[in-house]
Amino acid sequence: MKRLLALTALSAAALSLAACGQPAEKSTEAAKDATVAPGTVQVADAWCRPTPNGAKAGGCYLTLTAGSDDRLVSVSTALAQSAEVHEMKMENGVMSMGHLADGLPLPAGTPVELKPGGNHIMLMGLRDPLVDGGVASFTLTFEKAGPIGVHAAVKQPPVVDSEE
Repeated sequence: MKRLLALTALSAAALSLAACGQPAEKSTEAAKDATVAPGTVQVADAWCRPTPNGAKAGGCYLTLTAGSDDRLVSVSTALAQSAEVHEMKMENGVMSMGHLADGLPLPAGTPVELKPGGNHIMLMGLRDPLVDGGVASFTLTFEKAGPIGVHAAVKQPPVVDSEE
């Protein structure tokens, strides 16, 4: 019985992390080569993964490029009870996910990719599922640049060739 409970708990944890742990598409060259004005942040390639039936959490991904040093401090949306910037990291051989309480640093002129398996936007307590072909709207708030509205396409994650 203990073994069954342990396997059930492990399966639930793996499913929770699955929303964040798939291969990511590469940053676009446009985001890498972008010139961004000081005090502003450019948002590129925003997308969210469709949620499976009944899922109450979803992941969103994008690339941020700040014109001067800045920090993503919060996320808000009407789509969910809460939204946070999360990181995934390996600790003692176990993948864990958690809120970046101090926000996400954005060095000037350096694209910062939020991607599956890494830093990402986590929508928790979804009011409705994220449906393939839809749009997820949320607001990113930056320490210096202030709030920026984002409209992310809801789509299946890109398939990445494992030989690259």
